[in-house]
Amino acid sequence: MRVLILGAGGVGGYFGARLHEAGGDVTFLARPARARQLRDHGLRIASPLGDTRLEPRVVVGGELAGGYDAVMLACKSYDLPAAINAIAPAIGPTTVVIPLLNGVAHLDALDARFGREAVHGGLAHMAITLLPDGTIQHLNAMNRFTVGSRGTNGSQVLTTMAATLADSSVEFSVSHDIEQAMWDKFVFLATLASATCLMRASIGEIVRSEGGEQLISGLLSECVRVATASRHAPGAGSLAEYRRLLTDPDSTLTASMLRDVERGGATEAEHVIGDMVRRASAEGIPVPLLAIACTHMRAYERRRSQAGG
Repeated sequence: MRVLILGAGGVGGYFGARLHEAGGDVTFLARPARARQLRDHGLRIASPLGDTRLEPRVVVGGELAGGYDAVMLACKSYDLPAAINAIAPAIGPTTVVIPLLNGVAHLDALDARFGREAVHGGLAHMAITLLPDGTIQHLNAMNRFTVGSRGTNGSQVLTTMAATLADSSVEFSVSHDIEQAMWDKFVFLATLASATCLMRASIGEIVRSEGGEQLISGLLSECVRVATASRHAPGAGSLAEYRRLLTDPDSTLTASMLRDVERGGATEAEHVIGDMVRRASAEGIPVPLLAIACTHMRAYERRRSQAGG
């Protein structure tokens, strides 16, 4: 099984390294600067589950040919149009496309280009960051990846990938309802990002502030209403877990989107919070708290853009 991974940053680099360790045939499609870094210094991971360093197979645009069984997208949502064009030469008649992006808005764009049967779903649950020297820093023991077919038939590629990773440290599973799993994470992430970016604080810091828990609960309720109207209501078990995680007064949890804001970088606000607000509007659902968070992030992005960020 030949796998191409677009993106050798945090999520893509980590997953690709673990798949390579398990015996997978992995190639990374990277930007020129990252490709040089990988070729000169290797792909390095620092993790509570074990550090590793490997000499990866790396290609850049113009060097890509077909013949891949699976192409995994591990880019930011704002890079999706360029990513779609970049991977196009690698897509053959039986190639499976597995995006690991946040939210669900990217599915329509991928379906339009490659066809729904080719486009599977994927989720990554982990806290990870790319250090200035190129090392991928895994921040805790969570490294859960979930994939699944969105078509009428399952994919042998996913079965093979699961078998390859069976004895690795990666928690890899194949979902029989991947779109629901993606919506579940979408609800959680939109709530988490809205709260922590709006308040510039962790979940625990917000909950310990007067009115903080009510704010988070209100955001979660708005997201659940949108998901329900979109025929993807979270199950009772998932919702109970979200409430536990989002109302823990001792939690240090923040969204990666907040870390992007704190370093003055671009964010996925439109792909996550903005998309939830747009879906609410289409269903006629009032979401005043989400709308405030969305406006807040749009103002941040405008100011960053005007400053040349």
